[in-house]
Amino acid sequence: MLNFTVGPVMSDEAVLSVGAEQVPYFRTQEFSEIMLENEYLIKKFAGAAEDARAVFITGSGTAAMEAAIVNAFTSRDKLLIINGGSFGQRFVELCQIHKIPFSEIRPAFGKGVTADQLQQFSGRGYTALVVNIHETSTGVCYDLDLLSRFCKEENLFFTVDAISAFLADPIDMQKQQIDMMITGSQKALACPPGISVIVLSKRAVDRVYGNDPHCMYLDLRSALRNGDRGQTPFTPAVGILLQINKRLKMIHDAGGAEAEIRKTASIAEDFRSALKENRLPLEIVSQSLSNAVTPLHPLHASAYDIFLTLKDEYQIWVCPNGGDMKEKVFRVGHIGCLTVEDNKTLIDALIDMKNRNLL
Repeated sequence: MLNFTVGPVMSDEAVLSVGAEQVPYFRTQEFSEIMLENEYLIKKFAGAAEDARAVFITGSGTAAMEAAIVNAFTSRDKLLIINGGSFGQRFVELCQIHKIPFSEIRPAFGKGVTADQLQQFSGRGYTALVVNIHETSTGVCYDLDLLSRFCKEENLFFTVDAISAFLADPIDMQKQQIDMMITGSQKALACPPGISVIVLSKRAVDRVYGNDPHCMYLDLRSALRNGDRGQTPFTPAVGILLQINKRLKMIHDAGGAEAEIRKTASIAEDFRSALKENRLPLEIVSQSLSNAVTPLHPLHASAYDIFLTLKDEYQIWVCPNGGDMKEKVFRVGHIGCLTVEDNKTLIDALIDMKNRNLL
């Protein structure tokens, strides 16, 4: 199998080997030291301040999204949510469930947010801005610096879901004044799914401790207190946390976040260039691309049929879409343990499909 999805993604053999080991007992000093190292490296790669914190939740990225909403906001807040696809919509639904007031900015399909759109919400009493910085359902990567400036001007609490953008696109929590950043184990971290991470600035930590969320498992106050000693409130996905530790140290030894982002960008550019060179009938639908994924609209075929053919006949996995985009758009990921040689394998398969009138 060759995996070009955006999560789970291809893992390095060294990370896979950790997953094959027996899972150790975790209420030990040895495991605490690993967790503290995980926190240190995640903060370093996110450009977080020394007094920031990182917590690890056993749950998918949606668990971290809900934890961020429940712990950081109350009915006294007024959120501005960028809703450009299914993951922006998820923040909307979370606020509806937890009765947190909000308004939406809805960008046009395939496009980012503009300064004019933001200015319509200036001076209207908003307390926070929430964004999936890379809306993977459409492949749009929003302008983080633009959003950061708006938050600074409006004194907004800035929450960034970077689940698919972390380690694929540049993010600097201090420079961009991000208060909370969310990511997950199965994206550019290239580990199995099951762990999500929230990095909190000092302002976010203070806000969390000042609130009283009505939950147990997702109570970040408990996660922060246990994290002081390198532990989690409940039994975590121990094996995945050990794999994350291995992966983080590999990234560090290979040049850090900057080197990993450059590698991902080069693989993305190689694939996009090959599309043009081979004149494949596939249109890139996003005008604001992330390094993590290329969203493609087939000009003459069903997107879902292409997904099935690649999977069943070529053993290559790409990302299908659901809903009204099922037949119109599929996505090719560039994160994880991929190479330009892997790109060639996919391009050759697409050329073959074109020659068979399947593309």
